[in-house]
Amino acid sequence: MSRSKKKRISNEQAWQEAFTAVDHQPLLDRIGVQLGERELRHALTHRSFANEHGTLPNNERLEFLGDAVLGLTVATKLFQLYPSRPESDLSPMRASIVSRYGLADVAREINLGEHVLLGRGEELGGGRDKDSILADTTEALLGAIYLAHGFERARDVILELFDEKLRGATASSAHRDWKTSLQERLAELGAQVADYSSTSTGPDHQKLFTCEVVSGDTLLGSGRGTAKKLAEQEAARAAMRFLHDHPERVAGNAEGL
Repeated sequence: MSRSKKKRISNEQAWQEAFTAVDHQPLLDRIGVQLGERELRHALTHRSFANEHGTLPNNERLEFLGDAVLGLTVATKLFQLYPSRPESDLSPMRASIVSRYGLADVAREINLGEHVLLGRGEELGGGRDKDSILADTTEALLGAIYLAHGFERARDVILELFDEKLRGATASSAHRDWKTSLQERLAELGAQVADYSSTSTGPDHQKLFTCEVVSGDTLLGSGRGTAKKLAEQEAARAAMRFLHDHPERVAGNAEGL
């Protein structure tokens, strides 16, 4: 007797099943806006998933659109907040806020990673926590919001999601994202990317986070803060001081990887 074959499903069915396997309403609640199933599914589809299922659309076109909406919104807000500051101040402030690392921070705050549709390779490779995938999906989500609800609603969502980063930029004379600065410096040195690890102590309502950052096997710095991202920023700041004095400790350690 011949062995029965498992019924194959279409790529469209596989796409729908993967999408509905996760409850996406908590994500929509966090961003404070509703999207239709088709729009949200498109925004969450990484190219690795699309490529594994034939010719499904991915979210790269939406990412392109979201990047433009995000850039204009942040630039406008900074322009309003600092009417006397020159372009030479405003440009790096904007770049820091909308950087890959800034976007990935926002994505983690809304738990976006658990909602992304990934191919098997990216899934096994930890793609749900990759800065690049999180940043790109955040932009795609903003692009979908813009198409569904228009610029003003997308602007409001961005200002809410990036409120802390915008307030941080306005409160600091340096206007510096230390994590971004550290990544750029490590790249200049040909070093491995920064890897952060954190621990926490205390009750849920009063946690204190301690973070260490390494490049390869080299400890670059540590920091503490009342939030994980604050501890990471402090660790990155300490790492920048360390690299100022000891760049040779990590230079070229990415070679051969």
